[in-house]
Amino acid sequence: MWSTPLLDRIAEPADYRSWSLPQIKRLAHELRWDTIRSVSKTGGHLGASLGVVELTVALHYVFNTPHDRIVWDVAHQAYPHKILTGRRGAMGTMRQSGGLSGFTKRSESEYDPFGAGHSSTSISAALGMAVARDLAGKNNECIAVIGDGAITGGMAYEAMNNAGYLKNRVIVVLNDNGQVSLPTGTQTAAGVVPSGALSNYTSRLLSSKPFSDVRSAAKDFSRLFPEEVQGIAAKVDEYARGIVSPGGGGTLFEELGFYYIGPIDGHNLDTLIPILENVRDLPGNKPVMLHVKTEKGRGYAPAEGAFDKYHGVAKFDVATGKQAKSVAPTPSYTGVFARALIAEAERDRKVVAITAAMPGGTGLNLFGERFPNRCYDVGIAEQHAVTLAAGMATEGAKPVCCIYSTFLQRGYDQVVHDVALQKLPVRFILDRAGLVGNDGATHAGSFDLAYLGCLPNMTIMAPSDEVELQHMVATAIAFDDGPTVVRYPRGNGLGLEALRSKFGYRGTEMPTRGRALPIGKGRILRHASGNGGRKVALLSIGTRLLECVNAADALQAAGVDVTVADARFMKPLDTELVRSLAADHEVLVTVEEGSIGGFGDHVLHFLALEGLLDAGDLRVRPMVLPDRYIDHGSQNQQYEEAGLNASHIEATALRLLGRSSEVLSGSIGA
Repeated sequence: MWSTPLLDRIAEPADYRSWSLPQIKRLAHELRWDTIRSVSKTGGHLGASLGVVELTVALHYVFNTPHDRIVWDVAHQAYPHKILTGRRGAMGTMRQSGGLSGFTKRSESEYDPFGAGHSSTSISAALGMAVARDLAGKNNECIAVIGDGAITGGMAYEAMNNAGYLKNRVIVVLNDNGQVSLPTGTQTAAGVVPSGALSNYTSRLLSSKPFSDVRSAAKDFSRLFPEEVQGIAAKVDEYARGIVSPGGGGTLFEELGFYYIGPIDGHNLDTLIPILENVRDLPGNKPVMLHVKTEKGRGYAPAEGAFDKYHGVAKFDVATGKQAKSVAPTPSYTGVFARALIAEAERDRKVVAITAAMPGGTGLNLFGERFPNRCYDVGIAEQHAVTLAAGMATEGAKPVCCIYSTFLQRGYDQVVHDVALQKLPVRFILDRAGLVGNDGATHAGSFDLAYLGCLPNMTIMAPSDEVELQHMVATAIAFDDGPTVVRYPRGNGLGLEALRSKFGYRGTEMPTRGRALPIGKGRILRHASGNGGRKVALLSIGTRLLECVNAADALQAAGVDVTVADARFMKPLDTELVRSLAADHEVLVTVEEGSIGGFGDHVLHFLALEGLLDAGDLRVRPMVLPDRYIDHGSQNQQYEEAGLNASHIEATALRLLGRSSEVLSGSIGA
């Protein structure tokens, strides 16, 4: 077991600000291995955190945090920051129910001035803090730490453009580690290089000149003094720094109004600390861009040698780096989608796939291996991804836009204006739709049924299982009369045994290709027997269908006659199915893994407009995610908290039948 005598003395960053440089270096070494030890026990984001150990130590050493604000973009690299800011003892609870968040979170610590989880927000947030600071007459520093992946997002450039105009002092640290997409190196139409010209641009800056040392950086700093002091030497200095383009202008960042310094070796504390001190002490209000080069996974050989730099890991053995990943007995929904899309693309050359820096998370890394020239990774640029797909659709291509549900929120106007309004056949594939477990509220796909269901021209599907997912991929590819959506959760399919025993699937193996489904038509898995029991209908959309079947088993054991139906489509709604369920049952319960405003509301809207509630003989309850954000934990814990497991469905039905006493007695989960 390694010792951490210096780290053990730290309760907050102020505890080491008087230390010598040799002590700071030793602290960074201890912090790196403490981060490795912590993540080995919990799993989480390791590679990015290892890449910023020295930078984290230096920032908290130089700046007076929390008085000075540090905003971490995305914040999956903030584990060393958490350890240094009083949360070391709670690192064993990382991403677990009731424990620390995997990202920065305002309610967790005063050292987290801004919550994160999504990308490219840090410069806007830090600039907003700087503007409010100046309005209040305060003098604290506002620092944004943003990676080269996050800086591919357009919002970062909107913020830099505004910062250069406003002239409110803000410091931007560009943490350049060459890892844009997850994983970087996926085969796409642009090859295997990081996504986009912007990443290439920072790479050229790095390769065109050596790392700045303190002496050369000091020359750079002189340019921030009044012009009469600089004199004509200023222009000479620009050329000497080697960052002037052949056209005569400065770097892109300078053209945006920033003073650019770098590149700096982000692992060399001998250079990093004094340069940060100079940045801190600069006069004036011009925004500063400090370009720092780091290595993701730095200092841990298994991470350094891994394709994904151990971006996200399960629990692992520190000595070997071997992760404790269990082999799932059933395929993941992401993998099922990828194989289904490949099957469609093999038969239709018009099929192309688009992702926003998430080829691994969406399964497009597999598609890219098979069809590299038909796979497009646009970087962290969801708005562009959507409109790129729209443009492709106008020319007869069949674009499949694969984005996590939570990240599609960032491209919503483009979905509305560029796709739905023009009725363009873009196929949206929403992975991680619903509760996502340890990544928590920032990554939960809770809202897509609500925010897409209100749009005209949309066709929205949600599979109940892996076979249905294959069918819905085939349906989306075959449908050319407007945009389609297929949403599915994080996790794994049910497997053939469960499909046969619970859903009546008759196949002996998984189909090799899906078949197109009739648009807007659901299915009934189990009909009420009609043998005299009080009749309840459970109408599900998505993968909560298994919980409905389990609830139906329990209800039938309690003497309740149950129909179980799978809506398949939210839009267009199978109104014939809903009408028949309303007519033949006294209780109708809708179940979905989505927020208020989604499927259940569409069903209620139809029932109300058709007058099917007027007689008062039908009791309806929509079961949705609660109207609050659900924090990180396991998916099962989250489903329990949300009240969407079989016991909750059973209890809801019994209450509507007037059998609340059975629920209150504790015999059934409330």
